[in-house]
Amino acid sequence: MINISDSTSVKLSSQFRFQWEEAQQSFVLLYPEGMIQLSASAGEILNRCQQQITIAEIISDLQTAFAEADPNELAADVREFIQEANDQAWLEIKHQKL
Repeated sequence: MINISDSTSVKLSSQFRFQWEEAQQSFVLLYPEGMIQLSASAGEILNRCQQQITIAEIISDLQTAFAEADPNELAADVREFIQEANDQAWLEIKHQKL
């Protein structure tokens, strides 16, 4: 488990390709050995991680896109997913240097 903060910067690992899969009607991660079908919320988060982005920027962008969502719950869900995605090696993580 890593320690992430809102200033932590993430990017999709170069080992994966993120794309919409029409046959699955969902976003997927492709890698040489196969494919991972993503939930709608995972797809929304990883879609924002195709370029280097901070956790705070992801949360802000999702709060704008999904204004009806509870901001605290949304932020907690993003942080939890980032942790899980890192555990699966889907992301490259960079911590803010002090």
